[in-house]
Amino acid sequence: MIAAIAIFIQCKNDDDGPEVTLIIPPPVELNLNPALVEQGKETFRFDTFGDEAFWSGVLELDKAVLGDANGGFGPGLSPNTALAVGLKVDAEALPQSIVDAINAGQVDLDDPATTLALLQLNAVVGVKGNFDQDDNLVSMGITCALCHSTVDDSFAPGIGSRLDGWPNRDLNVGAIIGITKNDPIADILGVDVATLNSVLNAWGPGHFSAALLLDGKATKPDGTPATLVIPPAFGLQAVDHATATGWGDITYWNRLVAVLEMGGQGNFSDPRLNNADQFPIAVARGSFDVMVDEDLVGPKLEALLEYQLSLLPPTPDPGSFDESDAIRGKALFEGQAQCATCHPAPVFADNILHDPEEIGIDSFEADRSPTGKYRTPPLRALFVKAKGGYFHDGRFGTLEEVVAHYNDHFDLNLSASEQQDLVEYLKAL
Repeated sequence: MIAAIAIFIQCKNDDDGPEVTLIIPPPVELNLNPALVEQGKETFRFDTFGDEAFWSGVLELDKAVLGDANGGFGPGLSPNTALAVGLKVDAEALPQSIVDAINAGQVDLDDPATTLALLQLNAVVGVKGNFDQDDNLVSMGITCALCHSTVDDSFAPGIGSRLDGWPNRDLNVGAIIGITKNDPIADILGVDVATLNSVLNAWGPGHFSAALLLDGKATKPDGTPATLVIPPAFGLQAVDHATATGWGDITYWNRLVAVLEMGGQGNFSDPRLNNADQFPIAVARGSFDVMVDEDLVGPKLEALLEYQLSLLPPTPDPGSFDESDAIRGKALFEGQAQCATCHPAPVFADNILHDPEEIGIDSFEADRSPTGKYRTPPLRALFVKAKGGYFHDGRFGTLEEVVAHYNDHFDLNLSASEQQDLVEYLKAL
């Protein structure tokens, strides 16, 4: 078991002296209920929580996917277009006959009808299509896996085995909402559809604004999109705060997302949202206290959490960082650079919420949350976050930029080589 061993890398000094070992404590592993884990896996991958009522009943996503040729509207959503906006295909859900036909060039990937066939196979990660007895698409919904799973591209780009918990930093949520009948969202925000679409088009891959339908803020003070990068859902063991601004624990956030973001049919209550100054749209919509006749969310949350807590962070490839530099970087991390003060092993997070001034960044996103603060993010598997950038909004494109920021903010006086050593250690986590 990974919890019973130390992860280490050995390398020799340049003078052929004794071997020096880079020891990285293994991630926290919890004693979980296997039956609940399996149940939660099904929920994570395939449960819409009844959000078809929103995605089909309100936005008519099903008709947008069908297109004019198949009884819907618009051009429809072909597999090539779906892949272009970051949707993923689970290769393991494809029958061998389909695999052979794709390899032989016998499948039209520009035809929306092919997308319908993939939906019938439950092969589109995080998207569920519901069909009648005549194989007509009648509704669609989304699942947790839409944003928090990707694939390993083992079959083709965007097609492969699932990587649950990995953030889909290719997913263009704005573009997907943009193909729907989204005037109800424009009405909620009090803008016209053209304005809404300009906002959605500005998000780009891997970005989403979870607070938009709570506070209505589409841009930051500098005019850039008020979005966050999609976070991973792995490595949450012993992590108290599920989000960058510490809204609540994992189960709280799962409920909020399922009901308020995905449009699932469930109960949700948080009096902190009943604040018209901070959350005017949440107050206008009654989002602070949502009650339904049949809660399709609450009964699923225990198993969903169990599955999420089973998703350990992936380990970086040994060749993806310089081992000697990482050894020196570890000493800096735990010493002069003071990183371990807020990022202690094995979680590499202190579970404390910090004022924006402490970490040297603006308060914009913190001010959109009830806490007004930022959490300390866990640092394992940072290579997964390389696409889309680091920090909650992807403001730093590289780890070098992150280290340089803290070197300046805390007056660490690290040399360029020392900063690079720190980067290599971070890459090794």
